Amino acid sequence: MCSKESCRTELRTAIRQLSDRGLHSAAKWAAEQLVGIELDPAKFTPSNTRFQRGSSSIRRRFRTNEITSTPAYGMSYVSTPVMEEDEVVDGDFYLLAKSYFDCREYRRAAHVLHDQNGKKSMFLRCYALYLAGEKRKEEEMIELEGPLGKSDAVNSELVSLDRELSTLRKNGMIDPFGLYLYGLVLKEKANENLARTILVESVNSYPWNWNAWSELLSLCTTIDILNSLNLNNHWMKDFFLAGAYQELRMHNESLAKYESLQGTFSFSNYIQAQIAKAQYSLREFDQVEVIFEELLRNDPFRVEDMDMYSNVLYAKECFSALSYLAHRVFMTDKYRPESCCIIGNYYSLKGMHEKSVVYFRRALKLNKKYLSAWTLMGHEYVEMKNTPAAIDAYRRAVDINPCDYRAWYGLGQTYEMMCMPFYALHYFRKSVSLQPNDSRLWIAMAQCYETDQLHMLEEAIKCYRRAANCNDREAIALHQLAKLHQKLGRHEEAAFYYEKDLERMEAEEREGPNMFEALVFLATHCKTHKRFEEAEVYCTRLLDYTGPEKEKAKSLLRAIRMAKTSGFPVMDVEPFPP
Repeated sequence: MCSKESCRTELRTAIRQLSDRGLHSAAKWAAEQLVGIELDPAKFTPSNTRFQRGSSSIRRRFRTNEITSTPAYGMSYVSTPVMEEDEVVDGDFYLLAKSYFDCREYRRAAHVLHDQNGKKSMFLRCYALYLAGEKRKEEEMIELEGPLGKSDAVNSELVSLDRELSTLRKNGMIDPFGLYLYGLVLKEKANENLARTILVESVNSYPWNWNAWSELLSLCTTIDILNSLNLNNHWMKDFFLAGAYQELRMHNESLAKYESLQGTFSFSNYIQAQIAKAQYSLREFDQVEVIFEELLRNDPFRVEDMDMYSNVLYAKECFSALSYLAHRVFMTDKYRPESCCIIGNYYSLKGMHEKSVVYFRRALKLNKKYLSAWTLMGHEYVEMKNTPAAIDAYRRAVDINPCDYRAWYGLGQTYEMMCMPFYALHYFRKSVSLQPNDSRLWIAMAQCYETDQLHMLEEAIKCYRRAANCNDREAIALHQLAKLHQKLGRHEEAAFYYEKDLERMEAEEREGPNMFEALVFLATHCKTHKRFEEAEVYCTRLLDYTGPEKEKAKSLLRAIRMAKTSGFPVMDVEPFPP
């Protein structure tokens, strides 16, 4: 990792260069990382800096509004390969084109630069044409939308841009920004192998363009592909690897990378949000909630990633907090896909599923490829018993991202509701192959094996074992393993799992029918094997129950004491049926 001063200098230069080329999201990302670098206390005192360390365990700032005196930095850092010599030649035309570009008049901007030959002008002209094609594609998707919301609209500029950018690259007339655009065009044309090659060239020659890294990240669908990339060493590569590990569900590796980056970017909101995303995937909801609360305190108008926060609040059934978050994003920017998704979650938690679907549909009108909205809308259709619509929503989600285990799981649940267990098993297998450490998926597949149509109890036992080894938070797997072994007449195995389940319930201070069932079985099992002291202990605990359960316990206890004192075998007291 390079020094903090070097990172600052590189980012300041990159922000200007990215902004000049209309790469606003990349410039925003770079600016956020710039202010995320902790100031050197030896050079900056609390009296002359805007940023001070917060009192929270998650370090933050934005505590004062004073103006910082910025020291003058030279250009002695790693120099950028991007040459700006064409600014003088094309300067006035470029400024006019850039003003049109910023007003979203893309074809007008491209026309102004038609005769300009500088690399900077070439990039803006081609990028404007690409965005004009994307804008027209979105219009056609709305105008020509099919009955299931599908459209065959394509960007009409891709063919000509592919031809032009390919020629420029062969002739050595293309810069790293042009390579980024060429990689983007190739990706849109589904030429993924060449797109990866071109994007690697782009980030190796100009590593500060986060847009190029993001496109490359989306093309790394396996760890083998990621390891095959020939990337130069640069601190931006660490951001890329952390994101790639997260997309490949290597969450612990991702967390390690982000924690390493925090050594330099101590106050980066982006890094904190990514850490929250990894913790969310690991189902550490309490930690995720703490991180997002801190993010909102320091960046109260933030909308990015807040849909994930709403998912956590939904899962924890924090109605008031979700209501507050929905109101907050509505007042900030109600026409953002994330805002619509949050409001959809709010109405879903209230049980207003029809209204929830309205907001998820609104999110999809704003962004057709918004994965969460498709998946969550599928969940709502399941609640409404509209299985055809649910299946369509889930299929749209897996079309966008085949690695979305939630959509595959949703398809499995939907087909299980339709009493089609073989189809359900197929989709459950897809989901567990993508998320093998999620106990819920293994439990769902086990329950599918248990259905009357399949009745594959041995396979169900294997799935429950996997679930039990995956930190089964719902506390289902151990009890089901005990019941299945009891059903199959394997009383020793059943006793083992009942004991494990009882230990877990005691540790978590849980009570209920599962505990009663475990105590009855273990008392009966110990009596049968003449372990009367153990049987008596279990029976004594059963006396705490009321109603028929208490009478059952008394009857069993009398039988145990008779067997202890008389030494004669007695008739077994039949436990409750499994």
